[in-house]
Amino acid sequence: MNYTPGEFLQRIAQVQTGKLTVTEAARQLGISRKTYYQKEARALQAGLTALTPKAPGRPSKADKKELQRLRAEHHLLRQQLEALEQRR
Repeated sequence: MNYTPGEFLQRIAQVQTGKLTVTEAARQLGISRKTYYQKEARALQAGLTALTPKAPGRPSKADKKELQRLRAEHHLLRQQLEALEQRR
């Protein structure tokens, strides 16, 4: 990557405001126009996701129980993997 995320966001803003063309922004970033459009779409979707309101309050107890279950499963799988690696 020849640019920082901040530099990429700056180019998106410049393209959106008409200060740069997509071709020029892509050239400055050292990427193709196709890659620019792909990354722009991902960046804008991430921004939309970050700005979408979430349910207020703490996560439900069901969420906590699922997290505990997944942690226990992860621990068990790690133990099984270690046992298999020791058999080699």
